[in-house]
Amino acid sequence: MLVLRPICGDDFAALKQIAIESGHGFTSLPVDDDLLQAKIARAQASFAKSVKGPGDEGYLFVLEDTESGEIVGTTGIEAAVGLSVPLYHYRVSTSVHHSPSLDVYNTVETLSMCNDYTGCSEICTLFLREDYRRGLTGRFLSRIRFLFMAEHSDRFSDTIIAEMRGVSDQDGHSPFWQWLQKHFFSIEFPQADHLVGLGDKTFISELMPKYPIYVSLLSPQAQAVIGEVHENTAPALRLLQREGFEHRGYVDLFDAGPTIEAKLGNIATVRQSKVCPVLIKEDLRPQGTTWAICNDKVKDFRAIFSDAVQYCDIKHQLYLNAQTAQILGVSQGDSVRFFALSSR
Repeated sequence: MLVLRPICGDDFAALKQIAIESGHGFTSLPVDDDLLQAKIARAQASFAKSVKGPGDEGYLFVLEDTESGEIVGTTGIEAAVGLSVPLYHYRVSTSVHHSPSLDVYNTVETLSMCNDYTGCSEICTLFLREDYRRGLTGRFLSRIRFLFMAEHSDRFSDTIIAEMRGVSDQDGHSPFWQWLQKHFFSIEFPQADHLVGLGDKTFISELMPKYPIYVSLLSPQAQAVIGEVHENTAPALRLLQREGFEHRGYVDLFDAGPTIEAKLGNIATVRQSKVCPVLIKEDLRPQGTTWAICNDKVKDFRAIFSDAVQYCDIKHQLYLNAQTAQILGVSQGDSVRFFALSSR
């Protein structure tokens, strides 16, 4: 069985390997020992912290194979972005140039640097190792974050965002960045991307153009990738769109990938989830539905998905066997939150 839990200090080696495998464009996991250790320590402090509202907390989870003990994936949530380190985006807008006397009317798209998403919560750091990219595992890893947020909504903003990886080639070069580099910078995209991953964003305010950029002045290659995602990111984007996330015109400064947003209460997983008590029962047979289930804890959060689970709608009870209950860290009568991950 695969179980999602908060990251701990013993997971450092596995997290570093995931950072290496994730490659270019995965700025939330830089291959840097000190920063990875700091991420783990920050996550542990965040899970242990008593909060009354979203702040500078970062929740990082790992997906563990209970049979082998191997860490096979990770996923995370930032409680409120842009509070300690600025969060920059380009806002895509339309500028109108109109001369009634000449009977000329033109609309031109512009890119304006902004901090409009400051204070929002962000889902991030989703990575699943290649051998486990099958079945329902990826879907579980993406959607289970919403159960944690629903269960502990006081820790998060009402607006949830996700920054989607933009278009780049196999060497990590972005067509959008190549235009910016030519006119405003002297560093390659992987280096800029790495600096952001290290938390060094000073160069953005120093070198980024201060005034809106007319999209029509960009190279055709740069224009073509604005709001587009990397081919490996397309499945994740479709999954979040089914959850109700929408692109409202904000793109990344470096690769022009879209940032999408949704209200926490409108996210499909949150709306579909149920909360009810657990009953322990053995010899549970699959009934065609795979359930994603989590306990109601923070520091000792656990989540799994299984088809050896039964839900009684009439009695509003969820039946688990003893082994599944033990992995979830719940006893008979404890409350869990769950939703149907898949059904036939």
